[in-house]
Amino acid sequence: MPQPRVKLVVTGDDFGYCARRNRGIVECFQKGAISNVSLLVNGMAAEEAAEISKRHSIPIGLHANLSEGLPVCDTLPKGSSLVNEDGYFHGKMGFRKALRNGQLKMIEVEQELKAQVQLFCELTGQLPHHMDGHQHVHVLPGVRDVFARVLSDHQIRFTRVPVEPGLHHCAWLSPQLRGFYLQVEQDSLDSIPVFLKHGIRWPHAYIGLTTVGKSMSVASLKTALQNAVGTPSPTSGSENAEPRSRCDLTALPDSSQKGDATLTVELMVHPGYPSLPQEGGCGEGPDDFSQSLERLHELRTLTDPELRRLYKEKNIQLCAFRDL
Repeated sequence: MPQPRVKLVVTGDDFGYCARRNRGIVECFQKGAISNVSLLVNGMAAEEAAEISKRHSIPIGLHANLSEGLPVCDTLPKGSSLVNEDGYFHGKMGFRKALRNGQLKMIEVEQELKAQVQLFCELTGQLPHHMDGHQHVHVLPGVRDVFARVLSDHQIRFTRVPVEPGLHHCAWLSPQLRGFYLQVEQDSLDSIPVFLKHGIRWPHAYIGLTTVGKSMSVASLKTALQNAVGTPSPTSGSENAEPRSRCDLTALPDSSQKGDATLTVELMVHPGYPSLPQEGGCGEGPDDFSQSLERLHELRTLTDPELRRLYKEKNIQLCAFRDL
């Protein structure tokens, strides 16, 4: 069998978070290290990011944010279920806790998501090529249904389904992070019927959970890519069983049936220069990951010539969601 040709969408998340994040993402794009970006419209540097994307013709989508910083919808009621007493979103885990406790009103989730799409259009002059969720909120129960309707209503065709082959065997993840990622995986699998119902599509495979921050290296990216294009494993009830990795989970056509060996993969990345204290964020300052050297580590890994050689050797072509 000939080796598959892979179309790889390398998405730089959190565009607009701060000026130093924008600078790093643009540097990666200009060096051919990323091919796509996802914009936080409530980021402190969102307007700058939108202008940069126009100037450099960077393919851009919306990183829908319901968990960090300030909402953008000015018609949310006072004391909205989406925010705490200080007016900020509940946070990565706080949002999930509020959802479990039945405290979130889905009508307010819909209002905020629609407002973010509208602001995206105002900033960029176009609809998003794709839309995903900051901290994977878009696949959470209840939220996924509202999210899918908003995409369908705005004719946004692509999203992210973070089910990563090889996750179950990733020994370097901490127990806490592994548990979080496994829950993201299950939420993503549960989202597939909802997304299919609304005609939403996504690449054949996804990688990026096992290669975040200090876990990223050319070697770990090579392993993740090998797992992504490998033969799908059947779903079973065993603890370490992998979910099926690509064509049976995707809303893209199975190209193998047409004699076309091309596979599509999305790689989620977070490159950038570390945020300065009290500079950037989404309204309440930058978080620890944003200020860490792990962002710079990702930038350096993604621009490593060795990674370019790997892409060439494996017949991997970078592209954007708009090219799928």
